[in-house]
Amino acid sequence: MKINKKAWELSLFRITLVFLLSLLFLNLYGFEEKPRGHLFIIGGGERPEFMMKKFIDLANKSGDSKIIVLPMASATPEETGQEMVEEFKRLGVNSVSYFNFSRAEAEKAESAALLNGAGGIFFSGGVQTRITEAILNTPVHKKITELYQKGAVIGGTSAGAAVMSELMITGDEVRKAEEGHEFETIQAGNVILVKGLGLVKKAIIDQHFATRKRHNRLMSVIAEHPDLLGVGIDESTAIIINPDETFEVIGNKNVIIYDASRAKIIFGKNGEIGIRGMVIDVLLPGDKFSLAKKKVIK
Repeated sequence: MKINKKAWELSLFRITLVFLLSLLFLNLYGFEEKPRGHLFIIGGGERPEFMMKKFIDLANKSGDSKIIVLPMASATPEETGQEMVEEFKRLGVNSVSYFNFSRAEAEKAESAALLNGAGGIFFSGGVQTRITEAILNTPVHKKITELYQKGAVIGGTSAGAAVMSELMITGDEVRKAEEGHEFETIQAGNVILVKGLGLVKKAIIDQHFATRKRHNRLMSVIAEHPDLLGVGIDESTAIIINPDETFEVIGNKNVIIYDASRAKIIFGKNGEIGIRGMVIDVLLPGDKFSLAKKKVIK
C-alpha cells in the first residue's frame, strides 16, 4: 500500500497540535501531575524515635538521604536548627543541615539551590506565620514544591504542620480574649486564616489538637469552608500523606477528622454557628483515610 506523504504529515501535525493543546488546557485549569513525594505532618509535642525514623526512611527512599531542617518558625531558630540537626544525626543521618532563611534570602535563586538534592525537608515548631512571612511565593517555596513533586518527603511539627495547608490557621482570633480563654466560641469570622504553603489542598490542618482542646476553632473554620476537611492531629502523632491522597496515622494518640461537606450550616445573627449532620471520625495509629473520597479506608 502506498503511503500519501502529505496526508501522513498532516495527520502527524494534527496529533501534535492536539497533544500541545491538551498540555496547555491541563496547565491553565490546574490539572497538575500528582506529586510523587510524601507529607509527614506531626501534631507537635514529643517526637517518638520510631516516628522520626519513618521520616528518615521516606527521605532515603526518595533517592537522596540528605535532610534539611528549616527552623524559621522558632523564636530561637539558630538554636532550634542546631538541636534538630543533632537529633537527626543521633538517628543515623549523615547528611543533614539547617537554613534559617530570611525573606530577603529566600527571594534569591542561590538560596533555593541550597535545597538541591534533599530527600527530606523538615519544618520546626513555633509560629507558623514566621514561615510564610519568610518563604511564601519565593524561589525557596517553589523549590520545596518541586522536591515534593519529584519524590521528596516534606515534614513538619506543630507550626510546621499547620503551614502545610493551602488555607492556614494562624493561631489568632478576631475576638479579644483573655489569656486562657482563647477560642471559647464556635463563631463565624473569628478564626484568622492566611495562605499557607499549599501542599495540602483538600484539608486544613490543626495541631496539638485534643491536648489543647482546639475543636472550637477547627469546627468554626470548616463551617465557613465546608469543601475542606478539618484534620486535627494530636501531639506525638502524625499523618503520612501518600501520592494517592490517602494517609496513615502513626504515633501515640489520635487524629480527628471533621467533614461538613454534606452538613447543613446555620449562622446566627451574632455569628454563632450551627452544624447539622457533620461527620466526625476519630482515628488511631494504623488507621487509614482517603482525602479524595472523604472516608476511612477499611
